[in-house]
Amino acid sequence: MKKIIIPKPINKSNFSEFGEVITTKDIKPLKINNGYAERFDGIANLDTKINDGETTISIFSALKRNFPMRIDMMEKHPMGSQAFIPMKETTFLTFVAPKGDKPLIEKIQSFIVAPGIGINYKAGVWHFPLISTEDMNFLVVDRKGSGENLVIEDLNKYELILDYKPAV
Repeated sequence: MKKIIIPKPINKSNFSEFGEVITTKDIKPLKINNGYAERFDGIANLDTKINDGETTISIFSALKRNFPMRIDMMEKHPMGSQAFIPMKETTFLTFVAPKGDKPLIEKIQSFIVAPGIGINYKAGVWHFPLISTEDMNFLVVDRKGSGENLVIEDLNKYELILDYKPAV
């Protein structure tokens, strides 16, 4: 079975089943530091406390992916959310399937994450690892602690192709 997935632009509504779009759009900031800064609260709901887990911040150094690319696996983190925030203006992609025992191939979606925003996957959402369109760093906020928080599903029996053509 061959399936070609074309990513679509992400927004809060079409991504809500899988997680949250991290953006300051539509959030009223709080003026701080004598007016020299603005603070945007409540942009993502971190979920890391299962089994006494802790929240950790990491930097992932991602390499550029080439397209079209074959998707040979998906993973999920059943015990915590996972946020990806680019450390510079860039476009990146997500490749997701709803929560469940296994990723449902017919429910797979892919999204284009535009510059200036990040994403936060809900605990248990199936996703392919970070899909960067350039070599760069991402700030990652997720769970550390005891318990099995990584489940990998081999998808080699399918021919899943992510086809992305960057806007010129």
